[in-house]
Amino acid sequence: MTEKSLANKKLVIIGGTTGLGLSAAKAFIENGAYVVVVGRNQESADESEVVLGKNAAALVADAVEPSTAVLAIEFCISKFGGFDGLYHVAGGSGRKMGDGPLHEITLEGWNKTLELNLTSLMLSNQAAVRQFLKQKTVGTILNMGSVLGYSPSPQYFSTHAYAAAKSAVIGFTKSAAAYYAKDNIRINVIAPALVETPMARRAAEDETILSFIKTKQPLDGGRIGRPSDLDGLAVYFMSDLSRFTTGQIIAVDGGWSISEGQL
Repeated sequence: MTEKSLANKKLVIIGGTTGLGLSAAKAFIENGAYVVVVGRNQESADESEVVLGKNAAALVADAVEPSTAVLAIEFCISKFGGFDGLYHVAGGSGRKMGDGPLHEITLEGWNKTLELNLTSLMLSNQAAVRQFLKQKTVGTILNMGSVLGYSPSPQYFSTHAYAAAKSAVIGFTKSAAAYYAKDNIRINVIAPALVETPMARRAAEDETILSFIKTKQPLDGGRIGRPSDLDGLAVYFMSDLSRFTTGQIIAVDGGWSISEGQL
């Protein structure tokens, strides 16, 4: 039997109790990992522990709090005996907080959207890097980006603070990856297009947008993405298979970034 690609890896997923993070957690465990998932909601955390089984544990905490990732990594070490990688998924639309087209963005919407999508990611990456340096071990970090960080779609997806945050994730990741490559710490980005998650409910329930998606994401019949579409790449980045890969941004977008999309 071939050894599983994540055998005995101890991983933390910030934003791992629902959607993309929970799907990844399932894939990581199936590939041999032990996983700590972090989410803001107690009910989701409890449900995720049931779904994921004995090789997982859940914490309830907010990704924007400076202590969250630190505590999650410490918990991973105490619970499973080590820490090998971090997957930062937490983030989301700032539309309800005041994000939108530039002429409509409120200052609060701007600040909250950047805090949710960029500051939280910086904090988790910082905690992971500090732990890897302390351990003097190889480590891997995977950050959640978005095609909207570099491939805008103005008709239906016009949240400019969100786009700014996701673009910044790319610059931040490349810069940090370059600095810590000498320490054998890998940092990469996965950039999805429209995927069926709680955040995407507005678009996923809009027939006009779904019609547009058929031509904007033409792969596999022109459908909205599924969380599981990202899992294979996430497993690669969290495993030793990616030991010579850092500072990369890879889209899992159904063809979004190379397709015009017909209105």
